[in-house]
Parts: sequence; structure tokens; C-alpha cells
Amino acid sequence: MYHLFYQYNPHGALWDVGNLSWGHSVSGDLVNWAALGNALDPTAPFDANGCASGSVTILPDGTPVILYSGIDADRRQVQNIAFPKNQRDPLLREWAKPAYNPVVPLPADVSANDFRDPTTAWLGRDGLWRFAISAVADGVGNTLVYRSADFLRWERRAAPLHASRDAVMAECPDLFPVAASGAEEGLDTSASGAGVRHVLKVSMPDTLEDYYAVGTYDDAADTFTPDGNGDYRMWRRIDRGHLYASKTFFDARSSRRVLWAWVNESDSEADDVARGWSGLQSFPRALWLDGGGKQLVQWPVEEIETLRTRRAAPLPHGLEVEPAGGLREVTGIVSSQADVNVVFEIPSLGRAEGLDPSRLADPDALCREKGASVRGGVGPFGLLVMASGDLREHTAVFFRVFRLLHEYAVLMCTDLIRSSSKAGVYKPTHGGFVNVDIEKDMSISLRTLIDHSIVESFGGGGRTCMTARVYPEHVATGSSHLYVFNNGSDAVKVSKLEAWELASASVNVDDDGGLVGSSVNMCHSEEY
Repeated sequence: MYHLFYQYNPHGALWDVGNLSWGHSVSGDLVNWAALGNALDPTAPFDANGCASGSVTILPDGTPVILYSGIDADRRQVQNIAFPKNQRDPLLREWAKPAYNPVVPLPADVSANDFRDPTTAWLGRDGLWRFAISAVADGVGNTLVYRSADFLRWERRAAPLHASRDAVMAECPDLFPVAASGAEEGLDTSASGAGVRHVLKVSMPDTLEDYYAVGTYDDAADTFTPDGNGDYRMWRRIDRGHLYASKTFFDARSSRRVLWAWVNESDSEADDVARGWSGLQSFPRALWLDGGGKQLVQWPVEEIETLRTRRAAPLPHGLEVEPAGGLREVTGIVSSQADVNVVFEIPSLGRAEGLDPSRLADPDALCREKGASVRGGVGPFGLLVMASGDLREHTAVFFRVFRLLHEYAVLMCTDLIRSSSKAGVYKPTHGGFVNVDIEKDMSISLRTLIDHSIVESFGGGGRTCMTARVYPEHVATGSSHLYVFNNGSDAVKVSKLEAWELASASVNVDDDGGLVGSSVNMCHSEEY
């Protein structure tokens, strides 16, 4: 079984420190989920003001252990552990918090409000356990490392795993190994040695953005050296859109590393209260290091494809979408819940707009300036999703190609300016460059998953990922439409377009379709 633990307020839709618990859901396929009772609630002095984030580690004997940050009675962040009350229960419904918690009290040089988010632990070649944790130590944002021989008594390493004086706090760290060869197979969290690189990912609370670097982990010194700049904010982004606090795990069942992430709301707190819930998880993604060894590739897990039902009516093979406002509707499916995969062919780069290299530093600003409605040279071309029939509301996911001095750059954007006519909704424009050789390929792919208020897009085979929240008003009284568009100066060809309507997954509903009842048969393939 897959077990998903998540921060949860069982008493309301708004975040409240005093009510912070760990929700718990289980699944056999990463798609359909059944909700169980809370795994952790703030019931002890060491977590009286909330059970904050943490991770689960599987010990060599198969015992799962929760390592989590508690906010204690004095509002200090401390680190605690919890064990299953009955390890023979495949659902792991009840957890015990030993009275000897905290196992890691607040250090003297660390801010009481900035000591949280312990990672999944890994075993070093010396046989000692390690975990990493976010902290502000002596005013500097650090990712610290603790070691232990027995998972109970922990000792802090003198040097941090990584530190950046340019960032006061970097939370939700995740250190994990990847195959240096670019193989798509994932590696166990404790993997090391020849052919292994490491990725350190952190989340920046001031921008709500996740950053990562590929680099070298020294398991003797417990330090991480990134390839290139050491400043978190100069690292690559996990997602160029609206996604935060991502966390990966090694899925031994399918030999892959899978990423989850929190996607919060972009409308008002009043809307949260009216809905009765706030925030969701992204589609789970497999991720691996690309062949060049510099960036991650992310792709929706294959299980999402089991939701595909009706297929869209095919477009003519090699369809040309005419320039300067070309629009072709994709029909035959309910497009508010859909999986769309399209490949665009570019006949010529001759009209690509020139771009000053200094503009490469801020793709968000470039997308704001050159939105979907702004006529271009090569592009903008892409998809209009969650669109009303009159196009007054739509979300545009598109590409533009720019000419630099000796090469070309492909910009990917998600333009939310017209995503909703509703007042009080945050409607940014997200942007990121796609690391492809467009001059060689003369084509680029786009996959977009649409699930009502969330739109997740993967450009260039998953080299650039972009998540957006949308709140169109037309869905209350009518259906949404899906279009291919081109607002460039030359026609573009659609060499491939496959679109499927997606069935609804069973997610935390009272009727779990027998998932919990049948779970005892799946207990030999537990994943955490």
C-alpha cells in the first residue's frame, strides 16, 4: 500500500497552528485514495501547539517510523518520533508517540520558530542513520544534519549539509540520490557510490517556490556541494508555477522516485470556508536526472493513464494552425477533466523575435509582457484550456521561440490573466525556459493535465513543469472548451494531438470502493 501523510486541520478549512494534525490516506495505485483517521494529533507537551511536517523512514526490520516537528507547549519547534501501535495492521491506523520525546530538542543557537521539516532518514556507509532538517542557526539559513546509531539518540554534525547567507530560511529540505547516467529508474534514499549524484531541494517561504541543485554529497563530512552557484535562489525551480513544499519518496515497487507537492488556493479565505476545504496535492510525478546531468525531468506517474476514458475527436494529420489568431477546437470530451498531449512542428525559425540575453533571468516578466494575446514571430502557440464558449475566460499554456546571438531559446508560459472573471482571484503569469534544441528538433511537445481548478503542464518531455490554479465562473452554468491556438506570424503544424477525458478518481470519500476492506491482501507491497 501507498501511505500519504499530510498536514491537516480537522476543525476547519483555514490553517491554524493549534489544530495542526497529520491526515492519513492509503492507496493501492496512487490514484484512488481512502481516508483513515488522523495519524498524529497535538496531544502531548512536545507537540501541544501542532504536529508540523516531517517524514517516514522504514527501518531494516520493516518498521516504519515517523520523524516529525512538534510545536511544544512553549511554542518551540522540536523533533519527535512515533511508531505504529500495531505493525501487523497494513493500514497503520494508530501511532504511538513515546513519552521520551523530543528526541532532538531545540539547539541553543537555533531560532525557536525555525527548526523543522526533518527528511526521510538514510543510512551512511558507516552504518549510521542521518536526516536533514531546516534551521536558522545564528541568523543564517541552514540545512543541518543529525546522525544516530539507533534512531533514538541523535547528534548534530558540526558543519551544515548546506547553508546560504542569501536566504534567512529554506524549509522542507529533501536530499535524494539520482542515477548519473540519466536512467529513469529511481534509487533507494541510502544509495551512494559510483554512478550516483545527489539532488538537494529546498522551499523558500517568502516566495512559495521550490528550488533544487544537482551536486555531490560527501557522506563522510555530511556536506552537499552544488554544481554551480551555492545561493538557493540561483538554483533551478522544481516547478515554474504554483507549487510548494514538494517531497519525494523511493517507490521500490516500480523502481522510481515519485514527487508529491502541495498546491494551495489562489482565491479568498472566504471561498475556502464556503468550500469547506483548502489546498490539494499535485498529480504524483516520477522524476529522474536528464542525460545532460544538469536538471531533473518530471512526468506524471503512469497510473494516471488508467483514468483515461473517452478520446477526443482526431484532428487532421499534420494540421496547420494558421497564424495571427488561428484557433482549432478539440471536441468529443469533457475538457474540464482531461489529459492532453500535443506536439507542435515549427516550419521555420526565420521570424523568431530577437531577445537580449539579460531577459533570460526573469521568464515570468517576459511572459507577462508577451502574453498569449500579444502577436509574436514564432509563437505564441499552444493550448487554451478551461475556456468559456465566448473565450472571455480561458487559461493559455503556450510557447514562444526567441533568437539569441548564436542560438534560440524556447519560452513556456501559463497565462492566467483571463482565467477567471471573478474578483479577488490571484491571476499571475508563470514562465520558464525549456532546455531543448529547437533548431535541431524543429518541434516541441506539451502535456497538460486538467482537473477543474488545477492545470499542470509539462513542456519538452517534462524538462519544464508548470502548475496553475484557476477558478473560471463559466463552469457554474456551462461547459468548458479546449482549443489549439497560434498567435504567431507563421503557421505551426500539429503533428500529434491525443486528448482523453479523465474519469473521477475515488479520493477520500466515504465509499472507498472496497479499497480499505481489501487492503489486507496488499500488505506485502507496502510503500511509504
